[in-house]
Amino acid sequence: MKLKSLIEQRNDKITEMQGLVNSAKAETRTMSAEEITKFETLSNEVAAIDTTIANEERARVLEIIKNDKKDEDKPEDRAVEEGETRAFANYIRGEVSENRAEVLSTTNNGAVIPKSIAKKIVETVIDLSPIYALSTKYTVKGELSFPVYSEATEAITCAYATEFVALTSTSGKFTTVSLTGFLAGALSKISESLVNNSDFDLVNYVIGKMGEAIAKFLEKECLVGTAGKMTGVLSSANGEVAAAATAVTADDLINLQIVVPEIYQAKAVWIMNKATFKAIRKLKDLNGQYILNKDLTMKFGWELLGKPVYISVNMPVMAISAKAVAYGDMSGLYTKMPTSIDIKVLREKYADEHAIGVIGWVEADSKIVEPQKIAVLTMAAA
Repeated sequence: MKLKSLIEQRNDKITEMQGLVNSAKAETRTMSAEEITKFETLSNEVAAIDTTIANEERARVLEIIKNDKKDEDKPEDRAVEEGETRAFANYIRGEVSENRAEVLSTTNNGAVIPKSIAKKIVETVIDLSPIYALSTKYTVKGELSFPVYSEATEAITCAYATEFVALTSTSGKFTTVSLTGFLAGALSKISESLVNNSDFDLVNYVIGKMGEAIAKFLEKECLVGTAGKMTGVLSSANGEVAAAATAVTADDLINLQIVVPEIYQAKAVWIMNKATFKAIRKLKDLNGQYILNKDLTMKFGWELLGKPVYISVNMPVMAISAKAVAYGDMSGLYTKMPTSIDIKVLREKYADEHAIGVIGWVEADSKIVEPQKIAVLTMAAA
């Protein structure tokens, strides 16, 4: 199917969706069950078209790479990774290996762990924190600055003109969002018995514990953020206010979904607290059909108005003025976390617990750089 035909179909469906919402709004009523079902069907069809268009555009710019050799890990690469793993394990155990200085940079204050170990920790973080995984990620050091275009103050306009009469120029404003680096530490305590057990996979244990601790920290910051530090998706200025202070309606969710432009709907997800999820799970249309359904084809297993639902304990519960639901393409949140991770082993501090401590230091930051991709549902003030 030609791209032009797809775009025309997409626009027709969006026009029909807007007509359903506007019709109900004009008559000051809620949408009927038939209208909600029709809206959801059209939303799914638009999402499918967006995915097809995106895939067609991606395929158009990709080139086929010729590879005459069998794709496999080089023996020397495997040898380097195995050497780094042994050196890291020996460092935690307090043992000195002959090649540790070559693969592990150590100082009096700690060590910079090998790239292969740091990569596995970052991969674990991505697996455990969907919000961080969905963000636009940067792993470089130093400050990153991004221009953000805003038409809030003065938009570019087009108007009729008369010959020999000068046009009045208008332009949107560019602001700058910077990603720096805020220091955070993850502490993992390990039993001396495990450390001294040569058969125990010490490195993968530390990787798992470090990845889990960093993932929990990043998920909270990527959602809620901390004043003066990292900024989360709930800082978005886009969104809707719910009709009630402690309950969410289907209309609230539909209104929130429409805030995000259609071009960004293909990768959009819902994020909410488990208590909010439970309340929405009980919402039904006029035909008695639940609007939130189990769908194993969705990444997170649940589908709401055609989009995946993700549950996080870090999201606020439904309460007065609380930001209870986030929606949109989370790639609008930019994150920065260099893959260089500093490790410090505490051998004496937890001696009375027959354990050692392993601290992993990371630098991270997050900011909303593409605000049009993300919207938030705020509960009513009273």
